[in-house]
Amino acid sequence: MDDDERPRPSGDAASLLAKEALDPYSRAELDDRIALLETEIARVAAHRDKGQAHRAAADLLFGSARST
Repeated sequence: MDDDERPRPSGDAASLLAKEALDPYSRAELDDRIALLETEIARVAAHRDKGQAHRAAADLLFGSARST
């Protein structure tokens, strides 16, 4: 099984964030949190895209060993 296919542990960062109560935060703190999360989403997406581009380049060079 590929690493990407394994389920994430229930205590991963996204799961913990989803469980956190937001009531104590002010509007400004929530805005800051949203900005931080949007930055993290962009970072993760860039990492995903870089991996996908790397895989595509390897497939072009060596041929795809996997059937789709």
